[in-house]
Amino acid sequence: MTESLVVLLASFLAGATNAVAGGGTFITFPALVWLGTDPISANITNTVSLWMGSLFSALGFKDHIRMGKEHLKTLLIPSILGGFAGAYLLVKTPSNTFRILIPFLILFATILLMLNEKITLWAKAYSKGNPYLLVFLVQLLTSLYGGYFGAGIGIIMLASLSMVGIKDIHIANGLKNILGMAINGIASVYFLFSGHVLWSYIPLMMLGFALGGYTGARLSLKFNRKKVKLFVVFWGFLLCFIFFINFYPT
Repeated sequence: MTESLVVLLASFLAGATNAVAGGGTFITFPALVWLGTDPISANITNTVSLWMGSLFSALGFKDHIRMGKEHLKTLLIPSILGGFAGAYLLVKTPSNTFRILIPFLILFATILLMLNEKITLWAKAYSKGNPYLLVFLVQLLTSLYGGYFGAGIGIIMLASLSMVGIKDIHIANGLKNILGMAINGIASVYFLFSGHVLWSYIPLMMLGFALGGYTGARLSLKFNRKKVKLFVVFWGFLLCFIFFINFYPT
């Protein structure tokens, strides 16, 4: 019963965090590892459950998604391709290598969001006013990372969306959840045949992600853009530090 409560609560908090800023995997992934599961199995089980939170988070942003839906045409294809490729690479990666890479990937994602205004200026300067090719490539790499691990994927996607001129953080959050659902969904299809899914945790995690995702989406609408971005950057650095201290080999 205690184990089930831990999994449900962690999933709820992660779903809410993903809806607001991304990085919720750093709640559920450590929870599963601390319950004694292998890191690869913990990550795969988390991804298989995660798409439910993205779905309900997207429902919370449905009005804002309609205002930015034209951008989905550009970003859905690289999301699906990258998500599948990342899932394939994860299954082939040894657990020790996987542990070593995580904090550096999160640090990169956080810095990317922190510098997103400068990235937008650079993209406009070097793409002749049309950054969509660059954004396509960035989203492909983001989705590759998302299929591989996914913590901080929302942080990178918020930066990508800022590059195509989306200034409203709530529109960006809504589109981020749709794209996250596509990435996790295609990765989950591959993971179903990997033999790493911990099926006993899936129903509780899906329920927690769904409830937390919708709750977080509704609450995030009460924050202005600057406050949400500040929270995302702070959360990213905090997650990087926590994961490095607890999981990096000494």
